[in-house]
Amino acid sequence: MIARTWRGKVAAGNGVGYLEIIGRTGLRVSRATPGNLGFYALQRPAGDHDEILTISLWDSRDVIRAFAGEEIATAVFYPEDDAWLTERDLYADHWEVVSEVG
Repeated sequence: MIARTWRGKVAAGNGVGYLEIIGRTGLRVSRATPGNLGFYALQRPAGDHDEILTISLWDSRDVIRAFAGEEIATAVFYPEDDAWLTERDLYADHWEVVSEVG
C-alpha cells in the first residue's frame, strides 16, 4: 500500500472552506479511482494561515497513475484551488505503508 501526501496553505480561517472544495474535487476524483483505499484531508491553524495536508491511500504506484498521470510526483490541482491556496507544494510525496495498527 502507498500513502500519497500533499501540503498547501490558505489564509487564516479558510481551512474548513477549502476542505469543502477538496471534498468536491480531489477527494471525489481519487475515491472514484479504482485502487484508491481512502482519502484524508487535515487542517490546522498556523498563525496567519491554515495548513492543509492530504493523505490518500493506494493499492500501488501503478494505480496512482490513473489519478495523477504518468508523473505521479506532480501534484494534482483544480481550477478552484487558485482562489484559495496562498502556497502549495507542486509535488506530492509517496510513502510505502509498512505497518498498520488497529
